[in-house]
Amino acid sequence: MDFAFDARTEELRAQLLAFMDEHVYPAEAVAEEQRARLASPWETPAVVEELKAEARRQGLWNLFLPDDEYGAGLTNLQYAPLAEITGRSPQLAPTALNCAAPDTGNMEVLAQFGDERQRKQWLEPLLSGEIRSAFAMTEPEVASSDATNIETRIERDGDHYVITGRKWYISGAMNPDCKIFIVMGKTDPDGDDVRRQQSMVLVPRDTPGVTVKRAMRVFGYEDHYHGGHAEVVFDRVRVPVSNLVGEEGGGFAIAQARLGPGRIHHCMRLIGMAERAIELMCRRAVSRTAFGKALAQQGVVHNWIADARVAVEQLRLLVLKTAWMMDTVGNRGAHTEIQAIKIATPRTVVGILDRAIQLHGAGGVSQDFPLAELYAGARTLMLADGPDEVHQRSLARRELKRYR
Repeated sequence: MDFAFDARTEELRAQLLAFMDEHVYPAEAVAEEQRARLASPWETPAVVEELKAEARRQGLWNLFLPDDEYGAGLTNLQYAPLAEITGRSPQLAPTALNCAAPDTGNMEVLAQFGDERQRKQWLEPLLSGEIRSAFAMTEPEVASSDATNIETRIERDGDHYVITGRKWYISGAMNPDCKIFIVMGKTDPDGDDVRRQQSMVLVPRDTPGVTVKRAMRVFGYEDHYHGGHAEVVFDRVRVPVSNLVGEEGGGFAIAQARLGPGRIHHCMRLIGMAERAIELMCRRAVSRTAFGKALAQQGVVHNWIADARVAVEQLRLLVLKTAWMMDTVGNRGAHTEIQAIKIATPRTVVGILDRAIQLHGAGGVSQDFPLAELYAGARTLMLADGPDEVHQRSLARRELKRYR
C-alpha cells in the first residue's frame, strides 16, 4: 500500500479544506441562528442550501459514489481523507457535499440494484440534492442487529405489495424533503434460508398508511441537520410490485452491500471529529489558566493530548488500509478490516471527546462548543450499523476458524 495521496486526492483535499475554512465553519453559528427562527425545527436553514450550491459550483458534490456515471468516480482510498475532513463539521459538511447518510447508502442501493425507472424517479433527484430519503430497517420490538429478526411484513397481493410494521430510529424521516423510504421487511417469513426471507421495497412518503409518528432523540439531541430520527408506522401500505428493489429475497444481501461502505464512511468522519476535538483541546489548554498556570502546563493534559494524537494516527492507518483493501479485494475480502475499524474507531473517538469535554469543564457539555453533540454522535455509532459486540463476535469467529 502506498501511503501517499495521489494527485487528484491532494487537489480535492486542498479544495475541500479551503471550502471548510471559507464557508462551512463560518456557517455553523449562522445555521443555529437561522434554525431558531424557523417555523419547524425540521426545516433546512437557508445557509445550508447556500453551502450546497457553492459545493456543487466547485465540483465538491457526490464525492462518495465510486461510479463515475453518478458520482465523482473516486476510490475508497481517495474518498477516505475527504470524508475525514467533512467529519470536522458533521452537522453541515456532509450535507453540503450531498454526502450525508442515509442518502449516501440509499443512492448506492439505487445505483447498484435499482432498475431504470427507479433510478430515474428517485436516484436522479437524490443525486441533484432536490430531495432526501430514509432507510427503514431498525424495529423497536426485535434485536435489529440481527436482520433475520425483522418482523415487518411485505405481502404480495396481485400487482401490489402490502407492508405492515413499525420501525424506529429511521434517519432522515423527519425532514420535510424526505420523499422516499427504502423499507426492509419479510416477503417469505417461513422460508428455509433465513437470509432469503427479506426484501426491500420503495415506499413514497405520501403513500396512504405511512405515518411518521414521532421524532426519536439521541442523548437529547434531535439531529436536525440529518433530518432527525423517527418512529414510522406502516399500516397496510400498498405499493406496486415494480417498487421492489432487486429481487424477492435479496434484501439481506442488499443490506450488507449497503452497510459495508456506510461503516467505513462513518469511521472516516469519526477521525475528523477526533481531529476537531484535539484542536479544541489544544486551543483550550493554551488559553485557559487554572491554579496559577495554563492548562497546557498540567502534566495530565499533556497525557490526554499525546494519547489522542497517537490513537488518531493508529486509527487513520487502519481506516486507510481498509479502504485500500475494499478497492483491491472487494468488501468481502476486507470483511475483517471493516469490522475492526467499526469496533475500534467509535470507542476510541468517544474516549478522545470525553477528555476534550473534561478539559473544557462546564463549557464542554454546553452548547457553546460542539463537543457534547460530537460525543452523542460518536457514542451512537457504537450501536449504529451493528453494535460493537456483534462485530466482535463475528471477527472472533473468523480468527478462531483458522485454528479449528
